[in-house]
Amino acid sequence: MNKTIRRTSVFCLLLVLALLVRATWVQAYQARALADDDHNRRKIMAQYAQPLGDIIVAGKPVTGSKRTEGGDLAYQRTYTDGALYSAVTGYSSQAFGITQLEGIYGPVLNGTDDRLKNPVDALTRKQAAPGDVLTTIDPDVQKAAYEALGDDKGAAVAIDPGTGQILGMVSTPSFDPSTISAATDGDAWEKLRADKDKPLVNRALRQPLAPGSTFKLVVAAAALEDGLYDSVDERTDSPNPYRLPGSSKDLENENASAPCENATLRTALQYSCNNVFGKMAVDLGQDKVRAMAEKFGFNDEKLDVPVRAFESVYPSGMDKAQTALSGIGQFEVTATPLQIAMVSATLANGGELAAPHMVSKVTDADGDTLHEYADGDTKRVVSKSTAEQLRSAMVTVVEEGTGSNARIAGAEVGGKTGTAQNGVGNSSTPYAWFTSYAKDRTSDKEVAVAVLVEDSGAARSEVSGNGLAAPIAQKMMKAALAR
Repeated sequence: MNKTIRRTSVFCLLLVLALLVRATWVQAYQARALADDDHNRRKIMAQYAQPLGDIIVAGKPVTGSKRTEGGDLAYQRTYTDGALYSAVTGYSSQAFGITQLEGIYGPVLNGTDDRLKNPVDALTRKQAAPGDVLTTIDPDVQKAAYEALGDDKGAAVAIDPGTGQILGMVSTPSFDPSTISAATDGDAWEKLRADKDKPLVNRALRQPLAPGSTFKLVVAAAALEDGLYDSVDERTDSPNPYRLPGSSKDLENENASAPCENATLRTALQYSCNNVFGKMAVDLGQDKVRAMAEKFGFNDEKLDVPVRAFESVYPSGMDKAQTALSGIGQFEVTATPLQIAMVSATLANGGELAAPHMVSKVTDADGDTLHEYADGDTKRVVSKSTAEQLRSAMVTVVEEGTGSNARIAGAEVGGKTGTAQNGVGNSSTPYAWFTSYAKDRTSDKEVAVAVLVEDSGAARSEVSGNGLAAPIAQKMMKAALAR
């Protein structure tokens, strides 16, 4: 063999080897990436190749499937009472993707999760039967929240304090996910996206806003835990009005005649005294207030329930005037209704925060458990004594103070109102908040709630936590205690 033929042969052999290496790489290493690529049509065909599994509320599916007319996607998602449960389910759309529980458990619900396959499925490459997702939602609590919010723009969350189970989660205005489940629903999608009230946003989890005076519970907890004050009935050192440090501005109270000068913590919560909590935050210092806020869940970028909630923020790098404003839930403090419900749930549960979750278990087609979420996974936030004292003060708020619209016959109810400033110089309609807990005196059933009314259409002078948000919370708590 001459030199030219030998070189040509070696070159051809190298080309064959390179081709074999490339083919092996594609099949062995890139196949999964190609299969998982969102642009791979086969992936979405597999998602909708058979009826989907269901999201379950109280033993009944709130989702379904129906056969499509033509096309290569055999089935599409349907929803029972879609607008009622959209903040829980999210949506599964052939054209616009999947969100929330539909997205997190998509492989289980469409049968592509490897845990669903039996040996026969593996050999035949047949798609497995889909599984189901069982939620902790109570339909009566959910309905009470949805109907009470009505046409208001807002959100509400209810939690079982002892277990962390989310019993209700509503965001309004809502939408029916069925209207965007088909590949041909482009007009409905664009209408939802263009709506200035943003119905696609889950306000309960994903729109943190200024919490206003509901945040005073966190500051009070920090003061008691730090020993700044030993009791909710000890008088504070609180001039009225309180001059913001380093400024010429006074921190005044909504009710000028309220007995806020040197008020006790109980009285300060009862009348929502800004001077008390502004000065208290400065006396504690922003680091101690932040540490307490973070124990309750603020500044947590990975709060999953299992849908990831947006971070509720207690800021850093503030001067003393800004720290004072943070003490009344203003400046750059933001919170979701979920986060504020977690504050009340912690105090109701003796100072322990049970991890909030809205899924109890995930099952296969035969009902066997693939994953289970344990109730009562708790961490200590404040002492039992601090929790007991703040519950007592919250009861005073409802029985004698600004939260009277939350009263329930036969139940111990404690709460805290909030009316948060909105816009530059408070130029926009304020937010109305209410957070509370209720305990049935006979059955010991408990619930904690938070309600945000972002905009009710009411005149500015009529916006208050007690007037707008507390009645909604009261209806949710009654439904929860009647479970």
